[in-house]
Amino acid sequence: MTFDIARVRAGYPALADGFVHFDGAGGTQPAEPVIAAIAGAMRTAVSNRGTAHEPARRSGEIVEAARAAVADLVGGDPAGVVFGPSATALTYLVARTLAAGWGPDDEVVVSRLDHDANVRPWVQTGATVRWAEVDLATGELPVAQYRDLIGPRTRLVAITAASNAIGTMPAVRQIADLAHSAGALVYVDGVHATAHRPTDVRELGADFYVTSAYKWSGPHYAAVIADPAVWEPLHPTKLIPSPDRAPDRFEYGTLSFELLAGITAAVDHLATLTDAVGTRRSRLLAGLAAATEHENQLLDRLLTGLATINGVTICPAGANRCPTVSFRLATQAPAETARLLGEQGICVSHGDYYAVEYFEAAALRATGGAVRASLYHYNTKDEVDRLLEAVSKLS
Repeated sequence: MTFDIARVRAGYPALADGFVHFDGAGGTQPAEPVIAAIAGAMRTAVSNRGTAHEPARRSGEIVEAARAAVADLVGGDPAGVVFGPSATALTYLVARTLAAGWGPDDEVVVSRLDHDANVRPWVQTGATVRWAEVDLATGELPVAQYRDLIGPRTRLVAITAASNAIGTMPAVRQIADLAHSAGALVYVDGVHATAHRPTDVRELGADFYVTSAYKWSGPHYAAVIADPAVWEPLHPTKLIPSPDRAPDRFEYGTLSFELLAGITAAVDHLATLTDAVGTRRSRLLAGLAAATEHENQLLDRLLTGLATINGVTICPAGANRCPTVSFRLATQAPAETARLLGEQGICVSHGDYYAVEYFEAAALRATGGAVRASLYHYNTKDEVDRLLEAVSKLS
């Protein structure tokens, strides 16, 4: 399928401002249909969900459309899609709900590769914590260690589908199979991965999969997806009159209908990245596969270029990786490197990006972490070259 970068970029109004956006891991720019859908929902009469009148019915239709859209994006069941304000909030919700039945002798397995949002909620449950370590020389998360970490007391294994710090994509399915063989649940942080790869939660072996729409061209809203049968026995603390049915009982308060309209529009937009035809799910798979190929070409160009610049040290990442690179420039503080690039209109991140455990293990957090260049499908070869030229001059 053809990936027309000029056509793709035309769908993002913010790109006209002239900045180079290499901060996709922190949040992508929204697509035009998303902006229009949010504004449209706010211009149209909606009220809280109900059946008595048309505005109430409209809000219910917006919610159901968004559940169906997210299910198509990740290969899940619409009836298992729970919405919330952020991936962090949703992970805390699931952690609190599951941990209500745990004791200190129960165990959770977390990794030092993960964003803290998939670490701290589990550490704070009070269960015994077992740590999966990153191979700092390769950036890999070795699967073999999980054979020792997972045991009869393991209740849950938390694992990222892609590191937001270095891009490594662990062997989630192999780890999930080990967890399931011990009767443990698997919670997968898909916040970074969803934007960069076609996703199928069943193939991953994820019992729970969390994703944030603003990492894939949408609004600041999130979803956690599980099979309805997984949600059914779980009962979070909630208000007495709020719905008892799943998935609604996990959604506190009134949902943001305008942002949910934006989520549906974002998924529909991703389904138009190529000229593929068919169901929305099939068009999503084709579009994201083409975007992955484009991003991988940019990633190769970036890595090759950085490797030739004196003073640049690249944090190693696994062989299977997203288009995300962390690096340092000689003895320059990462914050200073990011500031100098920002003065040239090049937007990168710096610090630990909430990947606290990784940067502590790499002994980099105390000195400012690293500089992160995170590519997205609207980036171009010329933008990569612009970054390389700027870093070369700084060196």
